[in-house]
Amino acid sequence: PGTETPLPRPVLGSRPAPAGSVAAVTTMTGVCEPGDIVANRLDPWHGAWFHPYSFARLEVVSAPAMDATAEDDRFVVDVTFRVGPRLGVPVRAEFRCPDPRTVTMRIVSGEGAGSVVETHATPLGPGPDGRPRTAVLEATIATSGRTGFALARRAAPVLRPLMRHAASRLWRDDLAYAERRYALRESRSEWGHT
Repeated sequence: PGTETPLPRPVLGSRPAPAGSVAAVTTMTGVCEPGDIVANRLDPWHGAWFHPYSFARLEVVSAPAMDATAEDDRFVVDVTFRVGPRLGVPVRAEFRCPDPRTVTMRIVSGEGAGSVVETHATPLGPGPDGRPRTAVLEATIATSGRTGFALARRAAPVLRPLMRHAASRLWRDDLAYAERRYALRESRSEWGHT
């Protein structure tokens, strides 16, 4: 990983216009490979039971077939994002991969339609212990067609730390999973299993 010829620029999906959105970026590093990060992000089923503080009532509406066309190569989920102990916002979201190390989640209907969360798994090379390190760079780009969202945009300096905190909380859990996945794979290869 990481030895491919670099592209002239990153492959990005559609994003909300900067003038009508609020964006925040979170970066964390784990002892794992990019595939461990992508595998976690492409497992929408774990969201409601592994992150009950953020998600509820998650249902996978469709998953891609093995021979899916580019248009159909996506997961679609109905999920409620928790915004309080008894308050949630139901949305429909799709997950796509614009390149092998990026997963893009886009809200396709419901509150915040058009909002995007881009998760990039970037190989950093081996750490001092020889094990691989991977950076998770996650950009959350929120938008809304509601007139009140203009107030949220004005409050962006206050919202960005909250958005980063929410993403970091999720990735603390998910990096632990990705690291366990990597460690299990490595321990199996040490014992001669594949």
